Amino acid sequence: MALSGGGLIRFARRGAAAEKPLDPPSASEIMAAMATALLVVAPDGEVVEVNAACESLFNLSRSQIVGRAIFDAIGHPLTSMPSDAPFAAYDIEIFLPARRPMRVDLMVAPLSDRLGWRVVSIHGHARSALGARSTDREGGTRTAVAAAAMLAHEVKNPLSAVRGAAQLLETTCDDESRGLTRLIREEVDRVTALIDRMQGFTDTRPIEMTPQNIHAILGHAREVALKGFAHGRTIREIYDPSLPAVLGHRDSLVQILINLLKNAAEAMGEEPGTITLTTAYRHGVSMRRADGDTRQPLPIELCVIDEGPGASEEIEGHLFDPFVTTKRTGSGLGLALVEKLVSDQGGIIEYAREGSPAKTVFRLLLPRARVTA
Repeated sequence: MALSGGGLIRFARRGAAAEKPLDPPSASEIMAAMATALLVVAPDGEVVEVNAACESLFNLSRSQIVGRAIFDAIGHPLTSMPSDAPFAAYDIEIFLPARRPMRVDLMVAPLSDRLGWRVVSIHGHARSALGARSTDREGGTRTAVAAAAMLAHEVKNPLSAVRGAAQLLETTCDDESRGLTRLIREEVDRVTALIDRMQGFTDTRPIEMTPQNIHAILGHAREVALKGFAHGRTIREIYDPSLPAVLGHRDSLVQILINLLKNAAEAMGEEPGTITLTTAYRHGVSMRRADGDTRQPLPIELCVIDEGPGASEEIEGHLFDPFVTTKRTGSGLGLALVEKLVSDQGGIIEYAREGSPAKTVFRLLLPRARVTA
């Protein structure tokens, strides 16, 4: 099949050329094919039509979006704006259904032949209330890197000597003193394990990014969780089977998912509940690159969802900072390390409370692998 210069599609059929007029696509076909999320809004502020990209962005079907007031759909009072003139708002925060925050560029255009009717386009930045803090967290991460390197160098070697001395004393002392030497060894082992975790921050070497099947990685992390810390729990999978390969580092992605699954299992404690893993493709989601001039598309969405109580308001904005934790026995390094590993791969991690009843959502937004011919 070939497109001729005269606007005809020529079909080769049993040696004879057949010509068929090329009809231009309809407005609805064009709207459906666009990668930007679009909503058609009636004069009374009701959403009357959306495209596939909007369904993907909202994570809702067309029937669940159409009929909503525009304020309920995006948390923006569109009806207060003039309906006969276009306008744009850049880098603003809107709230998608389930109160999911997102930083976007919002553009509204009137339909010239329909008074009061408007088309709303949403250009996502992949920067929610916490996602927007990626650059803000860089200073904290650099501080943690320096602290971890210093502690690993200055403390780990003396700790090894202390443990060796305690082990040697244990062979020569009485039973009552052996309890104290065991206590020394256990505490040294605990501090050493903490420093080992901190050393994850000191590795600043670039990682090799290759195409990865994210569902295979999810399956591996899920199996590890069910055989260990999440034994007896249900881990549900809701995947988009058509998802393309993600560009990432396999071992780092496995570590990220195991940390998030462990965090989810611990957050629910002894209460019954389900951990849910989801994947989806998000059109139009991007993040500004380090050079500041271009944007990195982040269309691969991966969520780890649990039914725990979530973080308190006091620490919600600091979850990814080192040494911040809600657990009595936690070190506050798990999520900080996760954020570093995600950032190393050019992605973003967000925390949110979504749904009714509210659930905890850790959302990863990652780049897709380029398709090579």
